[in-house]
Amino acid sequence: QAQFVESGGGLVQPGGSLRLSCEVSGFTFSSYWMAWYRQVPGRGRELVAQISGSGDKTDYADSTKGRFAISRDNAQNTLYLQMDSLNTEDTALYLCNALHYPFGSWGQGTQVTVSS
Repeated sequence: QAQFVESGGGLVQPGGSLRLSCEVSGFTFSSYWMAWYRQVPGRGRELVAQISGSGDKTDYADSTKGRFAISRDNAQNTLYLQMDSLNTEDTALYLCNALHYPFGSWGQGTQVTVSS
């Protein structure tokens, strides 16, 4: 069973940075495109960033392009999201999953709150 354990969230001031991590198990991590999503009550789930299985291709939502960087360590089955220049619109619950979540399971996510 696919499992995702996100960590690294917290409270940060506008303009600050955070690095999220996601430990993955239960499937062949390196074979899948992976993604970070975020969700805010009443606004649904947004795809934030995605990365190919080998890590050589990435793509970002327009709202995060130039500020966020997704990466992965296939030896450690871990996905990362470096978030810089955070603003209040980035406040959300951040979750990782395989792109288009083919396994049907989710982790608990990690809360990011941007506030002064």
